[in-house]
Amino acid sequence: MVTRRLVLRPPRSSDLDLLMALYADPAVTRFCAAATPHGRQATEAQLQAWLAHWQTHGFGHWAIAEREQPDQLIGFGGLMHRSVADHSGLFLYYRITPQAWGRGLASEMAQYAMAQAFEQRREGSVVAAVLPSNAPTRKTLERLGLRLKGSLADGPGSAAALLYEMSAERWASTPHGEPEAIAFAA
Repeated sequence: MVTRRLVLRPPRSSDLDLLMALYADPAVTRFCAAATPHGRQATEAQLQAWLAHWQTHGFGHWAIAEREQPDQLIGFGGLMHRSVADHSGLFLYYRITPQAWGRGLASEMAQYAMAQAFEQRREGSVVAAVLPSNAPTRKTLERLGLRLKGSLADGPGSAAALLYEMSAERWASTPHGEPEAIAFAA
C-alpha cells in the first residue's frame, strides 16, 4: 500500500529487531500503556500475533516506511481486532520513531487505515486507546475525527486509558483533507 508519503506493508518476522528497538526507546514508550511487551520473547509473541491477524483477517498492523526510503522502517501501525479490558473492537495503533514525529505521518497512516475500515471493509467503528498524559496522540486522534467515548484499564497496575471512537456514520460525514502535523517534543 502506498499513500502520499508512506509505504505500508504487512510486517515480517525479520522486523523483530526494529520492533524491539522501537519498544526499547524511552521516548517512544513513555506514553505507552502497560501492554507494551518487554524483551525479545514477548516482542516476538506480539509480532507473531500481528502475522496471525493478517493470516486470519487479511489486514492488520503495517510496517511503515517513507516513500523516499522504502527500505528504512519508521514504525508500525494500523488496525487489528482486539479485546482490551472487556472492550472488543477494531483498534487503531501506531508507534513511530522519534525522528519521524511532528510531520503528520502517523495521521496519514491512520487516515488511510480508517478509509480502508469504513470504505472497503464496511466496519461499524474504529477505536483507539491512549493514556491521558499523551496529549500529542490525543490531538492527532481528535483532528482525525475520533471522539472521546470513555476509559478502560489497559493492564494491571496501569493508569486507565482513554477510549476514542470513530463511527462509520461520523466518518461518512467528516471531510478528509491532508493530515496535519502535530508538534511533539521528545
